[in-house]
Amino acid sequence: MFLREPSHILLLLLVLVILFGAKRLPDSARALGRSLRIFKSEVKELSPEEKKAKPDSDSGDTASHS
Repeated sequence: MFLREPSHILLLLLVLVILFGAKRLPDSARALGRSLRIFKSEVKELSPEEKKAKPDSDSGDTASHS
């Protein structure tokens, strides 16, 4: 794998600091964390809706085939 050794992680962090600057990294990480949190909540919200819709669509399919 790519990040097996601590030296690889340090090198990656160094490259990120050089590319984005030390000031922008915390802001970018914060924005990424918020986005992931919103995405997870949307996925959790979507899952119960799919489970509720699944039995309805299954019963509708069996009725139309009969």
